[in-house]
Amino acid sequence: MTSEKTNLLDLTQQGLKDYFLALGEKPFRATQLMKWIYHEGVVDFEEMTNLGKALRARLQEIACIDVPRCVEEHPSEDGTRKWVLELSDGNRIETVFIPEKSRGTLCVSSQVGCTLNCTFCSTATQGFNRNLTAGEIIGQVLFANLTLGIPVNKALLPVTNVVMMGMGEPLLNFDNVIAAMDLMNDDIGCGISRRRITLSTSGVVPAMLKLRDACDVSLAVSLHAPNDELRNELVPINQKYPISELLAACNHYVQDKPRARITFEYVMIDGVNDSLKHARQLAQILEVVPAKINLIPFNPFPQSGLSRSTAENIEAFRDSLIAAGYNTIIRKTRGDDIAAACGQLVGKVHDRTRRQQKMQDRAVQIRSIQ
Repeated sequence: MTSEKTNLLDLTQQGLKDYFLALGEKPFRATQLMKWIYHEGVVDFEEMTNLGKALRARLQEIACIDVPRCVEEHPSEDGTRKWVLELSDGNRIETVFIPEKSRGTLCVSSQVGCTLNCTFCSTATQGFNRNLTAGEIIGQVLFANLTLGIPVNKALLPVTNVVMMGMGEPLLNFDNVIAAMDLMNDDIGCGISRRRITLSTSGVVPAMLKLRDACDVSLAVSLHAPNDELRNELVPINQKYPISELLAACNHYVQDKPRARITFEYVMIDGVNDSLKHARQLAQILEVVPAKINLIPFNPFPQSGLSRSTAENIEAFRDSLIAAGYNTIIRKTRGDDIAAACGQLVGKVHDRTRRQQKMQDRAVQIRSIQ
């Protein structure tokens, strides 16, 4: 792709209508082009036979459909597939497909690296380079569907669910993530229901307050600690937006939606946040918001200095929360044999933050917090 060409994956349906109008074409060309891309899996203008020859030739000159290129594929024993995708600037991101009997879930990245430096996340060790464009985000969904043979091979599950839980903090790339989720939801695009699109945030409160009006998808919050002192260490953005502000933003998100629940994600780290005392604190602070809880066994990575809670401790933690009235599940670990599990995605980041030189083991300090 050259910098002079417009990647049409960056454009929503309205954006494409405006684009074609600027070319002197009718806006219905946007619908035609989107159906070719997202419904038929066609990314070559020459194959879009209901576009005139002159328009196809013009698009070849000024536009492109730039799908990220796969440089590595890692299949897991449990059926999970991790793809390392290379972007036009040489950065690499990771995308994970998790097949199940009734659905196919794609874990999508939103940034090259991450700025948030969460202690338990391998992506944080990679530093940060840039935000992904809308086209690079929706391009991951398109790549997965093309790779899985959709719509030709119906024996393979298409992407029916998307979780914005890959590399990066989605709400720090707000506009591009919103545009990409609009394309996921658009019937002329991927046609995925909003309730099947989940955005996971570490708690960027101002963006959370805007999200509901911009794109009302399912919301998950990476909580991981029941008090500010511990969360300040595990999730440093808590120092800027403490738990009380985070929960207020969650309440705003579900306001006037009586059936809505916020999913709170809680990584279980041995000796850090997994005691029954922590479970009781968690139950207490979540009383103010409609909540369901996913307990995530910590997925180790080199130099973390942390380890996974025992199965017994995780189950006791879950049972305490269930007894307090919370819908609580222990998330099944998928793809950990290929480093595709939650918190393990690293890609290849041209690090501009020099974090790999600055990262130090904070495990001893964290373990000292009670």
